[in-house]
This record gives sequence, C-alpha cells and structure tokens, in this order.
Amino acid sequence: MEEQDKATQELNKARATRPTAEEFKKFLATGWGEPEDVKTTAVAGAPFAAQRRARLSAMFPGVRIVVPAGELKVRSNDTDYRFRPHSDFAYLTGLGVDFEPGAVLVMTPVDGAEAGHHAAGHDAVLYLIPPAGTDSEGFYSDPRSGEFWIGRRPGLAEFEAMTGIETAPLKELPGGIRLSNHPTKAVHRALAEMRFVKDEYEIQQMRDAVDATIEGFARAVKELPRAIDHKRGERVVEAAFDGHAREEGNAVGYETIAASGDHATTLHWIRNDGQVRSGELLLLDAGVEVESLYTADITRTLPVDGTFSPVQRRVYEVVLEAANAGFAVARPGAKFLDVHMAAMEVIERRLTEWDIVPDAEDPEAKLYRRWMVHSTSHHLGMDVHDCASANRDLYMEGTLEPGMVFTIEPGLYFKAGDLTVPAELRGIGIRIEDDVLVTEDGYENLSVALPRDPDAVEAWMARLRG
Repeated sequence: MEEQDKATQELNKARATRPTAEEFKKFLATGWGEPEDVKTTAVAGAPFAAQRRARLSAMFPGVRIVVPAGELKVRSNDTDYRFRPHSDFAYLTGLGVDFEPGAVLVMTPVDGAEAGHHAAGHDAVLYLIPPAGTDSEGFYSDPRSGEFWIGRRPGLAEFEAMTGIETAPLKELPGGIRLSNHPTKAVHRALAEMRFVKDEYEIQQMRDAVDATIEGFARAVKELPRAIDHKRGERVVEAAFDGHAREEGNAVGYETIAASGDHATTLHWIRNDGQVRSGELLLLDAGVEVESLYTADITRTLPVDGTFSPVQRRVYEVVLEAANAGFAVARPGAKFLDVHMAAMEVIERRLTEWDIVPDAEDPEAKLYRRWMVHSTSHHLGMDVHDCASANRDLYMEGTLEPGMVFTIEPGLYFKAGDLTVPAELRGIGIRIEDDVLVTEDGYENLSVALPRDPDAVEAWMARLRG
C-alpha cells in the first residue's frame, strides 16, 4: 500500500501546477461552511451485520480476524476503477456502494480468551483512512482522498455512527497484521457458508435487485428497434440496461451479456459488439446490483422482431420444460444438486428424441451435455456467484433450506459451426434464468413478473413496443 501511495504521489507531482505559497495554503483552508450531509444514523444493514460478526466470533474463539475492504485498483496510469468493497467486508460491516478504500475490519478476541477455547467474543474496530478535509493540504492536492477531487467522504465518527463499530485511523492498525485483499482462507470459507441462508434484510435487498432488473429488461426491449438499425446493436441493448442499473442501483452486478444470433451460444459473451438482426434471438443475461451490493441475475431469450419462429419456439419450450422441472424439486430438504439433475433429465430426454445424441460406449459419457455444458444453478446474493468459496460438499451436495437464494438457468446452445446437429438448429442459443427463494414450504420465484412462457414473452414485447 505504501509503494502504491508513493507512486501516486510521484504522478501527482509530475503534473502539478497548483500554487505552493503558504498564503495560498492558508487561504484554501478557510472560508468553508459546515457540511450538510453528515452521517449520524446507522445504515439499514448495520444490525444484521452485527449479528453476523457475533456468529463469526463464535466460530473462531480466541482468533484475531482481519477483513480488509480492499484497495483502489489502477485502471490506467493515474486513473482508478470505481471502488467496490470486498463482499466479506460489506457483509460484516453493513457498508455498501463505494465504502471504503483501504479500510480494515479487525476483530480481536476479548482479554483472556485463548485460541481453541470458548471465548466471550471479539472487540471489533474499523480502521480507516481519514478523509482529506478542508483542514488538510490533501483537500486540494490528493486526487485519491481529497474532498476537492472526489467529494466529501464520511469521517471516522460518521463511520462509527453508520456501522456501530468503533473506528480508528488506519495508521493505528496494530503491528504484525498482514494485509491482503481477502481475509484468511478459513474465515473466507466460513463467511461463504454463512451466506448460504439469507436473513430478512438480505432477502429484501434481493427483491429490490430483482425488481430493478425486471424494469431494466423492459427498457432494453424498448430499444430493440434502434438496436436493429445500429451497427453495434448489442451495445445498444447493453447500454440501455447498464444505464438503468446506474440510475436505479449501484451498477450492474456483472458484465451484461447481450448476445444476438450465434453469439448467444457463447456462455459469457460480454464483448457485445455484434449486430441485432430481425429473425434472430437475443439472449440478455443481466442483473442490477443495488447499493447494498446485492445483485439479481436473470436471463431471457427474446425474438428480436417479437415473434419466435417455429424452430426457435421448439428449442425454447424444451429449455422452459427443463427449468420447470428444476422448480418442481426446489423445496426444503431437497439437495441443491437435485435441481440440476431434474433439469438435465429433460434436456437428455428431448435431445435423444430429436435423434441428435450419438450412442456412447461409456454410460457416463453424457454426450448430450455437448449442448449444455454449465450447471443449472448457483447461489446468488452479494456476489453473482455467491458462496463460491464454500466447501463443495456443502454447496453441490448441500440441503436446501428456507432463506437460500439461487438461480435456475438451463439452456441449449447449438453453435453455428456445429455439424452434428440439423442446419435449422445451428446458431440458436437459448437460456432462461430466474432467481429463486427457498421458503418454509417450497419456493418463491422472485423474478416471476418477467414473462417466461413463449406466448407471454411475445405479448409482453408487443405491449412494450406499442
């Protein structure tokens, strides 16, 4: 961190032209009114974060826990990417949006606690870089922390009010603490496994993210006529959704996939530089990340001109049938993997009926997976692929519990150059993805308001396009 700061200082010096006279410095430090946006109350997620810290404390008695927010990352030369805190940090503090570069949460065992034995808990301190306010030369000279450059940032007392955590300047961070962009592997895994089941606050954040995402899909559909006329129509769709995400949330939760035609057969097509043509399908996989950093993840495959062709509809209906099969087994007590297996049974059966799956010598070859190589589901939350560092047995073989949120997203992808399938299928890629909450007696499809049935999709598009 010190080397990075020194490099930034050198860059600043190289292009600095501001006056350095003492009279100028004194003049810049005076005549400023009191800020009107001082934070004095806790953020909505703070009480839930406190409960999470207590749970984590009980899992690591006598062990000091260090969770950094992460550092600003250089985009190029002296410009940085927009900051997003590490999810573990946000989860344990309740802070979202762009809070707070360089910050470190330290949970220290209470006096007398011994590692490996039950402890009464931990004392938490949030170490932060104090903002360069009007009383500091950095106010106008530091483009990373100066208020003149980046706007007013909360001070230590404000962060204490926002989080309910004691704060201290970063320079007072206890010696011997080794920093990285992540907590220890054991703590990181424990937090990933804690995040399987969402609390009341998290579920509401997920609902908000899904609702905003559905609105973003509607905005993108309205832009399809312009997309057809543009040489980079996929970018028109992407820009429509991403602009909505910035207006209504924090940003997109991941790079938007706006894939038209054969591009839809590439699972993570984020280049989005292709044309959008009438008669083709557009696969839009996108999610709004709200300011608490929780994100939706929804996919719809749409007929560009508003109507599915007979062959497009035939493929679409198989994917929808597979998704519905996954929904049918999503309930408390089922295995997470059961959802995938139910969907894949449909995919295998239908592709075999189409007589495109060759005979296999190995009964475990699963040759039908050529046309759907990904898993049907992943957990969802503060990360689009949430809980990814959890133990695999607890993830894939884990039992569904109320409060879990995950996707159901089967697909079929027939690449344009795939000579093993009939020509009419080549270049068709279809995925249908919804965000699912496990309830006490079954599930709730959080994204049900976005049409899935092909007739409903066509009617919805027609209404949006007038």
